[in-house]
Amino acid sequence: MNWRELQAKNVNVVAGAVSGGLDSCTVTHWLKGKGFEVHCYTVDLGQPDEESLDAVKERMLGCGAETACIIDGQQPLAIAGLKVIQAQARYEGGYWNTTGIARPITVAAILPELKKKSIGTLFHGATGRGNDQVRFQLATNTLDPSMEMYAPWRDTDFVAEFPGRLQMIEYCEANSLPIRPSRESRYSTDANFLGLTHEAGDLEDVTISPSFVEPGMGVWPWDAPDQYEIVAIRWEKGVPISLNGESLPLIDMFKHANALAGRHGVGIGTHVIENRFVGVKSRGIYESPGVELLGRSYEFLMQFILDRRARELFDHLGNVISTQIYQGYWLDLATTSALAALEPMTRLATGTIAVRIYKGDIFFETAEDTPEAMPHSLYTDDSSMEAMGTYDHVDAEGFLKVLGVSSKNVGAKQFKDLGR
Repeated sequence: MNWRELQAKNVNVVAGAVSGGLDSCTVTHWLKGKGFEVHCYTVDLGQPDEESLDAVKERMLGCGAETACIIDGQQPLAIAGLKVIQAQARYEGGYWNTTGIARPITVAAILPELKKKSIGTLFHGATGRGNDQVRFQLATNTLDPSMEMYAPWRDTDFVAEFPGRLQMIEYCEANSLPIRPSRESRYSTDANFLGLTHEAGDLEDVTISPSFVEPGMGVWPWDAPDQYEIVAIRWEKGVPISLNGESLPLIDMFKHANALAGRHGVGIGTHVIENRFVGVKSRGIYESPGVELLGRSYEFLMQFILDRRARELFDHLGNVISTQIYQGYWLDLATTSALAALEPMTRLATGTIAVRIYKGDIFFETAEDTPEAMPHSLYTDDSSMEAMGTYDHVDAEGFLKVLGVSSKNVGAKQFKDLGR
């Protein structure tokens, strides 16, 4: 949609979901110059790259916004982030979907505020070549089908004036807008307390090492301490309730895990050349230290609990949910159904897992493997090579004879012509 079409519909007031970055500043000022009254909304997602969200508010007002508002979204993000961990919903190359899951949370927080002001048009600064435009659009369409969506990066007039980030920087500098050009010019960062996403700028050149990125949630693994650390996490019905014996509410759990894992380089600098939903490849550098620590701990716990068939279903559901989040379908029937299918497995996820973290890696250390500490564990002494357990070696004779029937038939009738 073109901005002229909005005005032709007598739309003179618009609201923006803004982060306070280069796109937000450019779009807000540009729309103001076109005669729109612009209201900006930033959702507090515990952004680690902002010392104070009040600074974002001031930047947006400095770019021409009529109003700028900060909305709390940390608790919904923590709940959604936990569901990502429970599903092990990692996209290609190990990306924990930390930005993808934040978009529907952001939209859900903003829409009620727009209703209060009777604003019927929401805009965002997501590029027309990326995934976020889909996430913003589908979340808005689902939560409020009547809401109009305006995407400047899909407006021919906007794209003609700003074909790339360089032109946006030049525009902001020419208009004395309060951006951070030295940082914005090298790469773009999207942030919440689940993780940071770095892309664009010099990161688009794969002949350049990504080591120039300055981690915002920890240190590169090679800069981590030479001493390992043991971390114990207690899970109750799929929820992490204590870290090294300290009981923590969910938001604090993520933030403590971020600090602990980040200083050891865990989850810092995950490199992915990924397939965007729109059909192109992009390069992303991801940070998610707390999610990586909690996620790996949860994976170790589920190894004790899931039998073979449940494991296959768990992995399949995780793949489905991961793709759904990445492509913007967090709120639809498939995701809702997949999450519901995970619930019985999540309900059994109780136990304490200790891991060793060292220079960016996580190693299994110990588990409290008692009926009291891990009541649903299927790990027993039946697999022991010692004289214990209820599994009789001799009983496997019949099992192997049954398996051997089909193998003998393959050997007699097919194998010689398989070209092996």
